[in-house]
Amino acid sequence: MTEHDWLGRVEKEALFLDWERLVGSDNAAASQPVSLEGSLMTIQCRSTAWATQLRLLQDQILARVQEQYPDLGVTDLRFIGPAAPSWKKGPRSVPGRGPRDTYG
Repeated sequence: MTEHDWLGRVEKEALFLDWERLVGSDNAAASQPVSLEGSLMTIQCRSTAWATQLRLLQDQILARVQEQYPDLGVTDLRFIGPAAPSWKKGPRSVPGRGPRDTYG
């Protein structure tokens, strides 16, 4: 299990599944962890307002994550808002500035 880092993967998944207990039900309803790369954990939020709100609680959330999952080595949290819509349509889209004169 250690040869393939299965224990680390199991602990990471446990952290992701335990997110609601760590941050509370309201915060968990508006956010979810999406990746853990090295010591950086990225959390996707429902809106930029929620990302800002959780950034204010970053120290408390990080302390709880480090307390509950010390073996993961999480030292930094990044809260991001929702992904912006993409104008890229299809596999053969042309690079460039996109539509400019279609709105008015």
